[in-house]
Amino acid sequence: MPASTDSNSAPHRPSAGLVRQDAAAGLSIAGLLLPEAVAYSGIANLPPQAGIIALFAGLACYAMLGTSRFAIVSATSSSAAVLGAATASLAGGDVVLRLGLAAGLVLLTGGYFVLAGIARLGSVTDFISKPVLRGFAFGLALVIVIRQCAAIVGVHPADGDLLRFAVGLLQQFAEWNVASIAVGGVALGLLLLMGRVHRLPAGLIVITLGIAATYWLDLPHYGVSVVGPIQLQLHAPALPGLSRAEWLRLGEVGFALAMVLYSESYTSIRSFAIKHGDPVAPDRDLLALGASNLASGLFLGMPVGAGYSATSANEAAGAGSRLAGGIAAVTLLAVVLMALPSIALTPQPVLAAIVINAVRHALNPSVLRPYFVWHRDRLVAIASVIAVLWLGVLDGLLAAIAISLMMLLRRFSVSTVGTLGRLGSGHDFVSIADHPDAQPVDGLLILRPDEPVFFANAERILAQARRRISTAGPSVHGVVISLEETFDLDSSSLEALLDFFDWAAAEHKRLVLARLKHPVHQLLKRATASRPSAPILIGLSVDDAVRIVQERAPSAP
Repeated sequence: MPASTDSNSAPHRPSAGLVRQDAAAGLSIAGLLLPEAVAYSGIANLPPQAGIIALFAGLACYAMLGTSRFAIVSATSSSAAVLGAATASLAGGDVVLRLGLAAGLVLLTGGYFVLAGIARLGSVTDFISKPVLRGFAFGLALVIVIRQCAAIVGVHPADGDLLRFAVGLLQQFAEWNVASIAVGGVALGLLLLMGRVHRLPAGLIVITLGIAATYWLDLPHYGVSVVGPIQLQLHAPALPGLSRAEWLRLGEVGFALAMVLYSESYTSIRSFAIKHGDPVAPDRDLLALGASNLASGLFLGMPVGAGYSATSANEAAGAGSRLAGGIAAVTLLAVVLMALPSIALTPQPVLAAIVINAVRHALNPSVLRPYFVWHRDRLVAIASVIAVLWLGVLDGLLAAIAISLMMLLRRFSVSTVGTLGRLGSGHDFVSIADHPDAQPVDGLLILRPDEPVFFANAERILAQARRRISTAGPSVHGVVISLEETFDLDSSSLEALLDFFDWAAAEHKRLVLARLKHPVHQLLKRATASRPSAPILIGLSVDDAVRIVQERAPSAP
């Protein structure tokens, strides 16, 4: 994958044609972003202006600081759902506290992004595995769709877990509003139909038609809810007044939200960079996402990320640089300033239809099908779906991350040690278990851990090495261990290795560590400088290590 830390990672083609191309793309995606921003505010249980503020913050900050020429940073359905669940559980029915908690969560999320960018953690993009992320997205999409159905049918079931909500929705069947269902159904049908035409602002067209219907048909008279007044006022940026306990609780959720947002964002950025051969700069993107969320949080906006649907729409619209996002922001500002009172007349079923249309791609079971075909990670993906449906969005998110980390630890902790042999008469050494024609070297035992050595598996790996050496008996006078998979060592792993060196010396085995990465080589060199049991440390190949041991082999009596 192309990679770069160059600050100007997007292609620079200053031409009138490119500006026209970006202008057309910016105008096109503006029609998609505004309806989604207002709709996602409803998912987060926040006033519509929270989504609009987040939209401006994301577009402006990423256009100035980001790297991808296609990425569109705005509120996403997943972050809106997590924000709504977190603030509802902590604030109860206190609306003012919920707004403060939302701002605090967005600020902490931005802070995590900035710290990760400063620490150059941009390459750590796969903490949440793809099966976990896709399972979480599928379950979240199902939750969002069912909850938006309540807005379409015009009822308000008691909040709770998804099962109770769905049961409450069905129990109020007699109260379902036919007019509201008709408006939502027509809006969803139009969105699906117009979605087949690229560069068509389907969401904006549907909202315009909905506003017109409110004017001409007097939809509130038939019980159809509308958005209501939108007060887009920018207050002086300030930190919310929260208690220490509230900040600590938000810190846990903020870390989880940052993980999901970055996984979602970087997947979008990386996918289109690979498709078009563009370089990427993940550390700078972390800083750009951090600045976007900090700006949004300071002005009481929502969390933002580079969602795949908006980024894909920007690419399809013909964007050639980050200027497209800036033009979209200017376009949206003009629309909001001129048409804010009209936006307040948008029917709620129309917004629900926009949300359902936006998340329907994640509700396709085919995204999980490969794991069943490959017979890999099926239970993990299913567990992530169940976690969201059973535990709710917030706890389901934390459970999904825990599942991902457990997968990582399980993989590393069950690491095994392979025995290597020479392949033919050449210099290649391969696993004897995988290549039966590979032959061991007389008097030598060559071992290689199949995973990086770290604190959770060091004792297990070295215990296996001890057993192999003891089983080999006195005929083996030298041992070569290839640590090619280990890029660094923590203190627990280092202590375990030092104990192993002492044991090998007591067993009168000449020990060579081969294929050492530079950090590992330097650390072991410092740690064994004054130890009589120090092994031979080399960064060379296994073949070179074998030759060294053979040259220093004890002569026959």
